Amino acid sequence: MYPLSYTEPVFRPPSEWKSLILQVTNGCSWNRCTFCEMYSAENKKFKPKKIDLIEEEIISIAQSGLLVGRVFLADGDAMMLPFKRLKEILELIKQYLPQVTRVSSYCLPRNLTNKTVEQLSELQQLGLKLMYVGCESGDNEVLEIIEKGETYDSSLIALKKIKQSGMKSSVMILNGLGGPELSEQHAINSAKLMNEAQPDFLSTLVVSFPLGEERFAKGFIEREHQPFRLLNQLELFKEMKLLLSELKLDKTVFRSDHASNYLVLKGILGKDKERLVNTVQMAIEQSNNISLRQEWQRGL
Repeated sequence: MYPLSYTEPVFRPPSEWKSLILQVTNGCSWNRCTFCEMYSAENKKFKPKKIDLIEEEIISIAQSGLLVGRVFLADGDAMMLPFKRLKEILELIKQYLPQVTRVSSYCLPRNLTNKTVEQLSELQQLGLKLMYVGCESGDNEVLEIIEKGETYDSSLIALKKIKQSGMKSSVMILNGLGGPELSEQHAINSAKLMNEAQPDFLSTLVVSFPLGEERFAKGFIEREHQPFRLLNQLELFKEMKLLLSELKLDKTVFRSDHASNYLVLKGILGKDKERLVNTVQMAIEQSNNISLRQEWQRGL
């Protein structure tokens, strides 16, 4: 076990399961997205961690003898920190943990508004190689309803900055986020955003509300939309097929294998596009003849 003190709960991308989770901030500075329940606990209010405490923790890891190859900067909003602080943190990692090959972080598009491509390139040279960007949707109407505080354009600007800096981006889109009414435009505009951005990695998971959907559904009612409901399995497959059909990606690693998904999909877009679309079509037409997760197997 790492000799670190965390303000729990702590979240990380599934692919960072082998990484050292270094908590450089607590919570999320935005924390208004109506679909997100990650930072609702009273002790998860956003607060940067002091640099001297971060240094102490990095030193303790170095002295522990633990083999650390990768580091994930937590919590949900580490890139909100100013360039100078991020540079200090990366320099400390490089100084005390020189064997680390990759540092990564969650990133809200707004986090990069006041950071230049040159500054991001400098952070990349210091080891920050990968940004996990929760775009959620490329549709401005959906983004407004969920109070994401982002737009199609703000997400695209951030993703292009990441690419120009030499970093890689891993983007998340939420299947079912627009409900039945906005499903089509959610899929089409999300694909359009990805086509313009050409991320290195693209993942989808199915939106769900373990603590109840009242807060989320309120946004649809306030904007005079039909009452929100979760998409059923068939509707989710149809939305996924539309998303995949609209995607025009060159060499993006695609994953739809999160535990929330009924249907596991993996491939490279675009070379595996036809196979993936055909797999979803089979799930639509012959669900009894394809391997799907049962309800009890699904979760966040």
